[in-house]
Amino acid sequence: MPRKGVIRSYAPSVCLLHVSVAFKDQSSGRRLRYAGINPDGGPLKDSEGNPVITLEGRTPEVRADFFGTGFLVAEGKILTNHHVAQPWWKNDELGSALQQGLEPVIAEMTAYFPDAPSGVTVGIGQISEEGGSFGASRRSFQSETSDSEDRQPKEAAVSGQPVISLGYATGISAILARAGDDAVDDIVKVSGGDPTKITGELLRRKLIRPLVTQGHVGDVLADKIVYDAQTTSGGSGGPLINRDGEVIGVTYAVVKGFGGSNFGVPIRYAQPLLKPQ
Repeated sequence: MPRKGVIRSYAPSVCLLHVSVAFKDQSSGRRLRYAGINPDGGPLKDSEGNPVITLEGRTPEVRADFFGTGFLVAEGKILTNHHVAQPWWKNDELGSALQQGLEPVIAEMTAYFPDAPSGVTVGIGQISEEGGSFGASRRSFQSETSDSEDRQPKEAAVSGQPVISLGYATGISAILARAGDDAVDDIVKVSGGDPTKITGELLRRKLIRPLVTQGHVGDVLADKIVYDAQTTSGGSGGPLINRDGEVIGVTYAVVKGFGGSNFGVPIRYAQPLLKPQ
């Protein structure tokens, strides 16, 4: 399928996923909150400039925001990568919260599709070591998936063949970079720097569109597809598409400092997640 055909067919179904993580005390079940808010809307800080936090009251929760990519598959589900669905998975920084008696939890998860009037609230349906799928109240884009259990993997993903990657590499940073200085200044002013409000403004202005990059399959291993189409953090969870317009994998990792090798989970690993519940 020509590159323009892929963009036209697939891009509307590739969403920006915003995952907001809160922190729950393992003993009491209470969520970590800021002790207070200053007149500028930011958290109160101690003498060393650190936010003052508490497990009491009804002040705003302490949140960590993450962005990734997902795409619609059969039966209205969104397929993405495990570490997008659960940002603390294999994340040493967030994992350290467990040592402090805190448990990371999903506070909100929202999918933003190109040209959609609003974000779609989603939740985890199933999850595995390779990827997760989520239920979404949106009509599914029906796409052919290859590399399934009844096909030999190398029939779909073949070394040397062209591959296209779609995703939101660097999250909202790349979207803002494409928006233009005037638009960015206005968005920051209106949103006050809040990630949810920024994403809402980008959607309202119809600026949410996935990046499309091209490359080739470098190698096909039992559990991964190696390819050189450029991507980076934020692109995880996006579809890899072969020259026949088939989804052959899901982006899950990049080699930092070297754009020649990125990795995708073969789409056959997603088949159990896509079966009706």
